[in-house]
Amino acid sequence: MLSVADGEGRNSIWLASQGLNVTAFDVSAEGLNKAKKLATLKDVSVNFKLSDIENWRWIPEQFDIVVAIFIQFAPPAMRRRIFEGMKTTLRPGGVILMQGYRPEQIEYGTGGPREPEYCYTRALLEEMFGDFNIIKLDEYDTELQEGTGHSGISALIDLVAFKPS
Repeated sequence: MLSVADGEGRNSIWLASQGLNVTAFDVSAEGLNKAKKLATLKDVSVNFKLSDIENWRWIPEQFDIVVAIFIQFAPPAMRRRIFEGMKTTLRPGGVILMQGYRPEQIEYGTGGPREPEYCYTRALLEEMFGDFNIIKLDEYDTELQEGTGHSGISALIDLVAFKPS
């Protein structure tokens, strides 16, 4: 499985602890060094790669699972390329799992994007993944406590979608 823009490895390490074979990439060498230390501490193996998202090689049909959690740093044109890359690298029958902020998050001011065009909407995800079998597309508000930069009520959206076989 692939964890996109994985940062300090919280998601990839948890997934590896569930028995998955995980590849994770991020642009930050410092973040990956922290992730490697955490993986050692948790006694799990993750294949960490240093790469910015623009230069990541989206090898066709390489992964059964692609996970993208709060990767909302890309402007719309770049985001479209990222989503297309994620779809390309997924094998038929594979699943994409995404979580992100909705535009309402800006009003909350509890982390995440500061511009609405960086947020996800139901319409955007339905458009981008409409050729997949979307089994979950939920919008909700919840309390997050993920450090000083992401703390408080948050406007979230989750996507679970399978690539057609």
